[in-house]
Amino acid sequence: MTLPGDGPARLHGTALRVTVYLGESDTANGRPLYSEIVRRARAAGLAGASVFRGVEGFGASSRVHTSRLLSLSEDLPVAVVIVDTEQHVRGFLPVLEELVGEGLITLDEVEVVRYAGRPGSARG
Repeated sequence: MTLPGDGPARLHGTALRVTVYLGESDTANGRPLYSEIVRRARAAGLAGASVFRGVEGFGASSRVHTSRLLSLSEDLPVAVVIVDTEQHVRGFLPVLEELVGEGLITLDEVEVVRYAGRPGSARG
């Protein structure tokens, strides 16, 4: 649940994690898709979003993408991970469904043990 207050957002207990798996070269509105998702998540007031770059993977196309030097893949796998309350995450799903043409979106229930912003930082 999200606790109200004047400081940074705080989560504790049961929350929902949405993970979006996509390709590094996917774009939306002239920018990398992962960057657009993070921008929209911040604008929507979600607790946070992180982008993780994969070193190798394949998806629906079954084409292997890798960062190995001898391979010239330019579309490495990327995962965008967002954790917030179920209400906030589910409210953001229509945005993801609009943005993500090719890719995979998953939801997991998670237990938040600690989440706190840095002193002096503001949410938003």
